[in-house]
Amino acid sequence: MRRNRKSILAMILAGVCAFSLAACGGAKDAGGADAGAGGESDIAYIKEKGTLVVGITDFAPMDYQENGEWIGFDADMARAIAESLGVEAQFVEIDWDNKILELNNKSIDCVWNGMTLTDEVKNAMTCSEPYCNNAQVVILPAATANEYKDVESLKALAFAVEAGSAGEAAAEENKLNYTAVTAQSDTLMEVQAGTSNAAIIDLLMAGAMIGEGTSYPELTHTLELTTEEYGVGCRKGSDLAAYITEQFNKLYASGEMQKTAQKYGVQESLIKR
Repeated sequence: MRRNRKSILAMILAGVCAFSLAACGGAKDAGGADAGAGGESDIAYIKEKGTLVVGITDFAPMDYQENGEWIGFDADMARAIAESLGVEAQFVEIDWDNKILELNNKSIDCVWNGMTLTDEVKNAMTCSEPYCNNAQVVILPAATANEYKDVESLKALAFAVEAGSAGEAAAEENKLNYTAVTAQSDTLMEVQAGTSNAAIIDLLMAGAMIGEGTSYPELTHTLELTTEEYGVGCRKGSDLAAYITEQFNKLYASGEMQKTAQKYGVQESLIKR
């Protein structure tokens, strides 16, 4: 039977609309969650390849090595959430200044390393809800710490900071003289060696790495330059960030998150859920 041109045109338009609706529906994962950029679900991608690749630096007590294995509060939480996805957590050391590039290139699936939720981070990534409180603190030799009691006095010092970190941002904001190095742990070596007078690092790291009974017993922390919160960063538009927040809530409700925090001495910084 012959169809007129109007009928044929109507059928074509209906088909185009149906295809468009189907394409839009593809921007959701199987559970209805928003997918990542390009309409793909990061969760589905991670499950398919069988690994959750976590971008980190050597940062006790969040991520650090013991007997060749990455441990720490963040490392243990990442393993727990990888297990909930039915995949293996794989840890990759990154240059912190390149974290956004590594994420967008899919070299890693998330940045999970005591990452401060700065405006830059939140604009470039989709992040979990915050899980720990933190501060940027000044590190000095204990013998000279009493000589520097305010920001103005710090301007006479040469600081070491981690490139691309909240510590670097704090140095810039307070107009301090600094040199950027690769990792927060390197800033402590700079002060220990006398090549820098002081450093700016995370309070949680300071609690684990300086003072009596640590590798740097002669160093201490003084002024808090900022207060901040930690979160996990995922690719922009990723459905993984909401999943991580959901799992944080479950792990907190079960008490497992608090137990892990106690193990690594970060229980006082944990945000109640």
